[in-house]
Amino acid sequence: MTVTRMRRAERREQILDAATRAFARAGYTATSLDDVAGEAEITRVILYRHFESKADMYRAVLDRACVRLADTVGTGEFDENALPALLRAASADPDGFRLLFRYAAREPEFRDLTDALTAGSGEIARQNLARRIPPGPWLEWAADLIPTVIIEAVMSWLDAGQPDPEQAADRIGRLVEGVLQSALPS
Repeated sequence: MTVTRMRRAERREQILDAATRAFARAGYTATSLDDVAGEAEITRVILYRHFESKADMYRAVLDRACVRLADTVGTGEFDENALPALLRAASADPDGFRLLFRYAAREPEFRDLTDALTAGSGEIARQNLARRIPPGPWLEWAADLIPTVIIEAVMSWLDAGQPDPEQAADRIGRLVEGVLQSALPS
């Protein structure tokens, strides 16, 4: 195997890209450092120059996916741009998106990250929904359900091959509107 010399930051990004692909293919537990090294076409020694452990590498992959998501989607207001932005983020990094919202939630060691994402999404939803739904159990229900519906809809969209990307946000928006209507007083 020939190893190309790269600057440290470039090599780290190459490793994170390879680790994202490898972890998304087999999950954290089933992916070895040899799998990541093979995917990156480097040696394990080079991996250890950048990461102390497999857990350290996985955390870096998840953190990078979170930063990319926040950079694309934002962290506050939910408006008409939020769903298209979320779809762009998922489309640009489908493996990272899957790791964040499907795989990391199954790994107790990394559950804190997904729990923080869930709590943050619920709070944003609660703040935005409070303008339309009166305080009470239906507001809480909708604030918990809408982020879940959105994430699952985006995951299913990715799994289906990203059909009709120009219409996907509208279709998911109709799901959200259905939940919202269900939470409004009769």
